[in-house]
Amino acid sequence: MAIETLRTAWTGLMSHRLRTALTVLGIMIGIASVIVLIAVGKGSSDAVQESIDALGSSTLTVSASPSATTTTGATTSVTLEEADVEALEDAERAPAIKSVAPVLNASSTEIVDGSSEAEPGEFVGTTPAYREAHNYTVQSGQWFTDAQVSERARVVVIGPEVAEELFPGESGVGKTIQVNGTNFQVVGMTKAKGSSGTSSQDDNVFAPITAVEDTLAGYGELSSISVEAVSPDAVEEAEAQANSILESRHELSEGINVINQSSILEASNSSESVFTTLLTWVAAISLVVGGIGVMNIMLVSVTERTREIGIRKAIGARRSDILAQFLTEALLVSAIGGALGIAVGVIGSQFEIAGVQPAVAGYSVVLAAAASLGSGLFFGTYPAMRAARLRPIEALRFE
Repeated sequence: MAIETLRTAWTGLMSHRLRTALTVLGIMIGIASVIVLIAVGKGSSDAVQESIDALGSSTLTVSASPSATTTTGATTSVTLEEADVEALEDAERAPAIKSVAPVLNASSTEIVDGSSEAEPGEFVGTTPAYREAHNYTVQSGQWFTDAQVSERARVVVIGPEVAEELFPGESGVGKTIQVNGTNFQVVGMTKAKGSSGTSSQDDNVFAPITAVEDTLAGYGELSSISVEAVSPDAVEEAEAQANSILESRHELSEGINVINQSSILEASNSSESVFTTLLTWVAAISLVVGGIGVMNIMLVSVTERTREIGIRKAIGARRSDILAQFLTEALLVSAIGGALGIAVGVIGSQFEIAGVQPAVAGYSVVLAAAASLGSGLFFGTYPAMRAARLRPIEALRFE
């Protein structure tokens, strides 16, 4: 009986091929939309996660506000100094902090090597602790050492984009370059990390902070301080300890800004979650439209085959037989559309969409398959029940 019901359903669908094809197309578009749009949302979320991981998920960036408030309520300006770095390195006062790196950015730097020139996005004066805190990997050569910081050595580690501008096709390690007229030796090149937001992490140059103070930026005020927590779980504790120590040192009630990369990740994930949910609802609407198409074709089919239903009932077909036949037709259309939609969705997710590389989520394929069959079952039930309830005599009199 099952095989006969399936054969009859297939024959019924093939008797109106264009109509069936258009209905299948509607289901296919809905299912493909579900898979592709969820993939876009997941791909966007993965990109944010990767970007934050590249910056360092356990890293805090401490900076001073130009307008701070003292404990007495007065407004003052505050700057970060080497003494602040030493205070944050106190393991007794800040047990959640693993390492601290001062950051001094040199502005408007121009690097020259013979006839080649480069203007890096950032020229950072810092210490070796900065590399680990921000997850930089040295591709060739080595990072400068604490000894070179103490010796005020004029050495630099360059990013791959800077290396490509100055030394096309090679790393440039061991060569001497001029930075605003001062000679620096290239001791290392970082591995490519990609962009972070609007800035590239590969267009940077790093040097001992002491050398930058001597030649490019002067002494005193730091641009910021990079703080690494002992673990990702201790980031909030490290943030609280950094705030407490610096506000106490400068006698402030507010004015120290601590940027928590994990907080950025949470905010980004929240935005991506809303984005993904919105896309899913858009896809669901497409699927409902396809389901309405299934109901429409089945209602038309019931009307066209009223006499056939009457004849079948007159020779002994039960109500359940008629119900099964039309439900099978609805499910068959939905299954074909669903299979094609899954194939189109998975293939379509291999291409970049609006600057995002989609990532197919396994659950979206299962969800799409279930939604396809559920749509056929839901939207096919009413037409099937309507056909099953027809009285033989009334159906035979239908013109």
